[in-house]
Amino acid sequence: MKPLLLFICLSLLAALSCPAAGETVVYFGTYTRGPSKGIYVSRLNLETGTLSQPQLAIESVNPSFLALHPDGRFLYAANEIGTFKGEPAGSVSAFAIDPKSRLLKPLNQQSSRGAGPCHLVVDKAGKNVLVANYGGGSVAVLPIRADGLLGPASAFIQHKGSSVNPQRQAGPHAHSINLDPANRFAFVADLGLDKVLVYRFDAAKGTLSPHEPAFVAVKPGSGPRHFAFSPDGARAYVLNELLSTLTAFRYDAARGVLTETETVPTLPERFTGVSTTAEVQVHPSGRFVFASNRGYDRITVFAVDAATGALKAVEHQSTHGRTPRNFGIDPSGRFLIAANQNSNSVVVFRIDPEKGHLSPAGPRTDIGSPVCVKFLVAK
Repeated sequence: MKPLLLFICLSLLAALSCPAAGETVVYFGTYTRGPSKGIYVSRLNLETGTLSQPQLAIESVNPSFLALHPDGRFLYAANEIGTFKGEPAGSVSAFAIDPKSRLLKPLNQQSSRGAGPCHLVVDKAGKNVLVANYGGGSVAVLPIRADGLLGPASAFIQHKGSSVNPQRQAGPHAHSINLDPANRFAFVADLGLDKVLVYRFDAAKGTLSPHEPAFVAVKPGSGPRHFAFSPDGARAYVLNELLSTLTAFRYDAARGVLTETETVPTLPERFTGVSTTAEVQVHPSGRFVFASNRGYDRITVFAVDAATGALKAVEHQSTHGRTPRNFGIDPSGRFLIAANQNSNSVVVFRIDPEKGHLSPAGPRTDIGSPVCVKFLVAK
């Protein structure tokens, strides 16, 4: 091949594989019971909101929730399965991210120590994966080696108890696990217990220990699901799946204590159908909180009063699909991508920086059973 032709070919390949300036890489976790085969990767144009055609990054079974290592080299997935190597547990998979193509290379898998792992995070030091097992009603910590591989669990805690809804709360169901900005405390929203449990977290040792107070309770029957901090760490929010409400807290970072300030509905008064909530996230500015509703199939936008922290619903935006299981806000705060699980699509919305309103930035993009959206912050 002539040198000029070779140069042109290599340049085209690089343009296709590497995110250009003004783009960000997006990963999608899915359920693989339908057309999906695993984890998909795409690129979001941060000027137009255009999403490139998703590409299969790696085949994996039910990689329903994803987490990225802070150095951008590794991705971890909760494989939402009932058994792993004969044990009544799911698994957590580790992948290396190709720096050019952004496709994934398998590293290893470890048991999540409980059935149905549904949520995970990488701690801010990049030393551990913390995973919540919905079916097992438990949480575990898996240490991360320098090469990105996962070790066996260094900590495991089994929740116990129940609450008032006999169909959904007969036992514990740990639905998410999150860390505070200081990486000192872990917060577990347990749908079955109507509690957000609080643990002291040691990143160096990979351990969890009960805090005092050990939890904060929400209204019986609420079913706390996902949890999010404001960017400054002064406030926190838990989204309650069963009652379709959002509970706001003040956070005392020194003591690791949450104090409830208010609980507001995510549905308008006129809504009379069946709906459950799924995802809650705070805008990078801290001025807005977003919550998804499945059944109502809309994202509710709340404005946060700068002085008091009070929440006010300002919009209920259709996700232009069915069952918005999850969504992601790009790190610049300009765009939100909603994952419509039951209509096999994702839709990009532009975020109004002043009012928080959402407006579609383009047509829907087809992905089989999307349930998680994660942005890669390139290093």
